[in-house]
Amino acid sequence: MPTITFVDHRGVRRDIEIAEGHSLMEGARDAGIDAIAADCGGACACATCHVYIDDAWQARVSPRDSMEEEMLDFAAAQTDSRSRLACQITINASHNGLTVHTPETQG
Repeated sequence: MPTITFVDHRGVRRDIEIAEGHSLMEGARDAGIDAIAADCGGACACATCHVYIDDAWQARVSPRDSMEEEMLDFAAAQTDSRSRLACQITINASHNGLTVHTPETQG
């Protein structure tokens, strides 16, 4: 299983394993990452799983689609080019070592 590192807004790091085929949001929720609210359960309908993809990983994560782009407008924290919804990233073996940063708030 790929290991993903979550870094919260204070810089606290936590490594979790997420099974291939699951979304980044599902793995975070199941591991109890408090910074991921996931209110809609992964339907790309709430923006409460907003994360920032670490700069080193930008090119290795699939790009945002138009639905995700629109939903990011509703994110509580400021968004930028690193912003993604964790429910829209499906984990595979190439994501081993992925680092994502969580915002201070999701709502």
